Amino acid sequence: MRRQQRAAGLSPNASTTPSNSKSRFGSIEEESAARTEAVSGLILIMRQLLPILLGRLGRIPDPRNPKKLKHRLTVLMIYGVLVFVFQYGSRRAANAEITRPMFEHNLRVLFPQLDSLPHSDTLFRLLCHIDVSAIEQAHIALVNHLIRSKKFTRYLINNCYPVGIDGTQKIAFSTLWDEHLLQRRTGPKVDPDSDEEQDYQYYVSVLEASLCFRNGMVIPLMSEFLEYETGDGEQRKQDCETKAFHRLAERIKQAFPRLSILLLLDGLYPNGPIMERCRSYRWDVMIVLKDGSLSSVWEEYHSLVHEQPNNRMQQHWGERRQHVQWVNVIRYEYGPNAKKSIDFHVVVCRESWEALDSDTLEIVTKENQHAWISSRPLGRLNVHTRCNLGARYRWGIEGAFLVEKHQGYSYEHGQRRTVERDERLPLPHAPGAPVQHPGPLFQGLGRIVLDPRSAGGDRLHPQYPHRSLAGFPGA
Repeated sequence: MRRQQRAAGLSPNASTTPSNSKSRFGSIEEESAARTEAVSGLILIMRQLLPILLGRLGRIPDPRNPKKLKHRLTVLMIYGVLVFVFQYGSRRAANAEITRPMFEHNLRVLFPQLDSLPHSDTLFRLLCHIDVSAIEQAHIALVNHLIRSKKFTRYLINNCYPVGIDGTQKIAFSTLWDEHLLQRRTGPKVDPDSDEEQDYQYYVSVLEASLCFRNGMVIPLMSEFLEYETGDGEQRKQDCETKAFHRLAERIKQAFPRLSILLLLDGLYPNGPIMERCRSYRWDVMIVLKDGSLSSVWEEYHSLVHEQPNNRMQQHWGERRQHVQWVNVIRYEYGPNAKKSIDFHVVVCRESWEALDSDTLEIVTKENQHAWISSRPLGRLNVHTRCNLGARYRWGIEGAFLVEKHQGYSYEHGQRRTVERDERLPLPHAPGAPVQHPGPLFQGLGRIVLDPRSAGGDRLHPQYPHRSLAGFPGA
């Protein structure tokens, strides 16, 4: 199959399968030199970014009693980031591992600020009272510093920063321990007049916004919790992603008022109010257009696409043969009595590639189709960049969810099983608590500053092993 692809002029993608060869190190000296080089790269990044982060964290008001302080606030914040960087699934595991003498000695070499390591429960009690939005501001300030330093210039799409927005479920429970939790019915529907009780599952859902670059690098920006009370009580509707989008978009605009943004959205978001808000913020968008969505738009596309023979292109991209067609300026009417309208552009990409059938072990041809709504007119000079290098890399945020949940970060772990004795201390994961869950913020800070697998150079990205991190900020 590889020979056939090369004969057809296709370039096979690099395999993501781990190597089956022996270690490339021939001696202890070579392995020690490689480890030293990796640590040196990490220290270089930390020297550039850590002072900025510590300066912002040091400005956060400390809610603790100043007469009873043993650990500085910045020490506790670094400890919280390390818990996520080293992917400890619980506070108990963090206490057991980080406080080992050799581990503690190596940490102090890298972080002289760690005069003594705190207990995980100390961090938990701090996060129950601290203003987590201040931690978010420290994270945003760090991202702003990287943007002003032009660290991401080579990964921009039409001079815009690609931002993916998507929702994910955080954690689920069988009991309602907080009134802000969303709920879904489980099992068969029960007659309300009967004595039986309906079973419900209660869960936390979050709308995340992340920078999704075409080299596979994903940097979290903000999180917006979906809450039960935010929904429409009269129509018995809960909060949803589309409602949370408007709240999150407003926060992004406040944090980055002049930043040129390209929003990468899935098939849930092609509707008038969302596109109107993006246009009012002067944001560029690429939105997935499903087959059954916006029927009037699809009808106009099919009626015009054959009359515009110049709006099509064929190319080879990796192992895939692509046939791209687009139609510019399609008017979409929405709102009561269709009083509002908006013009956008539609592109459809049909592609085919050869793959090995796992059942018959024969080479078969597979086909697929992708369609997007673009806020910017399309042409031969930008359709590849916007579709293949921009819109298709929206999967980066979904890959980040996969890593956070199932590949070490224990994103679905509640960090404890029972409510604390002091009922005044809310669960840190409850969306209605005085603080929101700091996990995404610690993960984001850890990826930017402290994750040794994100040290740049020719190292591999922790989420996407087949993609290099060359050009990572600070490298």
